[in-house]
Amino acid sequence: MVKNRYKYTPRNLKELLVEMKDTSELMVDLAYSAMIYDDEDIAEEVMHLEENMDMLDYQIKMGAILSTRRIEEAEQLLGVLEVAAASEYIANAAMEISKRVLMGISMPDRLKVALRNANETIVKVRLNEESEMVGQKLGDMELDVETGMWLIAIRRNAEWIYAPHSETRLCLGDVLIARGHDEGVPIFFKKATNKVYTPRKVIDYNEPAEFDRSVDLIVEMKNMCELSVGLAYSAILFNNKDIAHEVQVIEQHLDEMKYEVQDLVLEAAASAVEDENLADYKGLLLFSSASERISNAASDIADPVIRGIGVHPIIAMAVRESDEVIIKIEVADCSPIIGKTLKELRLETETGIHVLAIKRENRWVYSVSGKIRIHENDVLIARGSRSGEEALIEMCSCPVNL
Repeated sequence: MVKNRYKYTPRNLKELLVEMKDTSELMVDLAYSAMIYDDEDIAEEVMHLEENMDMLDYQIKMGAILSTRRIEEAEQLLGVLEVAAASEYIANAAMEISKRVLMGISMPDRLKVALRNANETIVKVRLNEESEMVGQKLGDMELDVETGMWLIAIRRNAEWIYAPHSETRLCLGDVLIARGHDEGVPIFFKKATNKVYTPRKVIDYNEPAEFDRSVDLIVEMKNMCELSVGLAYSAILFNNKDIAHEVQVIEQHLDEMKYEVQDLVLEAAASAVEDENLADYKGLLLFSSASERISNAASDIADPVIRGIGVHPIIAMAVRESDEVIIKIEVADCSPIIGKTLKELRLETETGIHVLAIKRENRWVYSVSGKIRIHENDVLIARGSRSGEEALIEMCSCPVNL
């Protein structure tokens, strides 16, 4: 008889779901960071977090089984287990990226630089003697609002601090890993080092056109899979079938994009002059598959909404209480942001909020670009921090006359 390596300890299902959601999203961010910076230490941390995810998955399954007494309860808890399983799938995709880093499978420099210019990017920086952030508490700096960057992890000597909170005080030599809009990177870098940020330049390797096209597709896939996860949690939180169906549409589109990437990479590899570049092509295939897996997991999250299964209240509570909150707000007819474009508002860098979708009259807009103008009575679906949520609510409301 094989002894169970986990020991069941009764825990609140909502707390377990929150931890699984936050951990899986952290793993993806760290995996991207490990890949972009060729950092094996970060990749190792992703592998350690996967062990924790396995334990959480066991705990939530045991808790659900032990708490079910009636068919109606079982149906609702089925949705909880689907969301938990989807978080595990997202974590597995992050683990696959990290495994390849540890195995020495490289990613082309062109892709690494392109990912830094994606809708959401990852930056790693060490605090030096000139940094204004040394000795400060995160709560006093409000980096998400000031820079549009979200601090996801800190490496202090040989230890890691995940999801640092408002009372976390930064120290000289801390290595910060942050996620956010690319426009916020120079601001964040300046605060951390008191130096001007210099973007990494791409060396022209004269790769085949198929290679360049595949890199562009992979960046688009990363943007779309992250959008699908955000929309999936929005569909669950607001029990919205329209948004849930859009998640499925994105999943189908990403499946097609993955096959297109595979075809392009094979064509590029066939015409490659030097065999040493073939490792880069292998990395492209890996990354496209990981993005497609994340999108599949997002579809699983939205699935209970599409099937009309009663969504258990703890799912919505877990989404609201996670590190990154989902926001739904209507723009008042007297709001000062009416008529302005998202680019002019600079929501990502001014509030740390990323708009996922806009409902205008009876139509949803999912391809939200900086050119879109805000109309009165628009309903915004966005994600970000709680302080950013407060800033967005103020922007969408009528001005207060004193």
